[in-house]
Amino acid sequence: MTSVNDVTGQSGERATRDPAPAVTRAIAILRLLAEADGRSLSLSELARTLGIAKSSCANLCQALEDGEMIRRTSDGFGLGRRNAELGGAFSVQFNQVREFFDQISSSPTLRGELVQIAMLDGSDSLYLARHEGRNPYRFGAPLGSRLSAAFSAAGNALLMNLDKDQVAEIMGEVLPMRSGVDGLELTLEDLHQRLEVARERGFAVDEGHSTSGVTGVAVPLAAWSPGDPPLALGTALPVDQADPIRVAATGTALREVAARLENPWRKRAARS
Repeated sequence: MTSVNDVTGQSGERATRDPAPAVTRAIAILRLLAEADGRSLSLSELARTLGIAKSSCANLCQALEDGEMIRRTSDGFGLGRRNAELGGAFSVQFNQVREFFDQISSSPTLRGELVQIAMLDGSDSLYLARHEGRNPYRFGAPLGSRLSAAFSAAGNALLMNLDKDQVAEIMGEVLPMRSGVDGLELTLEDLHQRLEVARERGFAVDEGHSTSGVTGVAVPLAAWSPGDPPLALGTALPVDQADPIRVAATGTALREVAARLENPWRKRAARS
């Protein structure tokens, strides 16, 4: 399991000079629970991984529980509901996320589909917002979850506007990688080729490599302001319904919505 230094991204030397070790350890607890794939972690397990006394860990967990950041379970501790509230508050800071739902609802092609917004988090796509649609199927990445940017349509869309050196800097350490869904192996050169096809087509497609039974279609969405991250709009279609005509229509509709969600002042500045 991840150690406290891995969780905080700090070396042992830096950790000894930590101005707020309790805060750092509390963040580490939240990260450990987030990476536990829904499994509760016991107090002993948390304390052992963090390398601290159980009594100290118990005090931290009590404070986090009081703040509803974690919850007590029969097997230990899991994440609390306050994390969902903070995640939602984080996502609506971005102008495009606030406008996303109205724009998708007004699209004849997309309003019945499951459409999501994602951002790049390291070499993964992190999912921030979700329009459920009206179709009977329900799938896609849960909010706050991550999929490899190498395989997911949203991840490819997030990488589409980067040059080869930038893609290599982000993805070079994790590639080659094999899909846990269908076993497809991607090298960095394979990824460059996938991105080139996506650029020519105008949207990225995941032919079921990241989620079983799902074809993903996604487009990049430029950041609204310099301080905002670039985003991606993506939808999930059942593989047996993702014929080329529907995939193309979905990609075109996503591009139209992305164009309406872009900052018009930034587009004008880019043209001038």
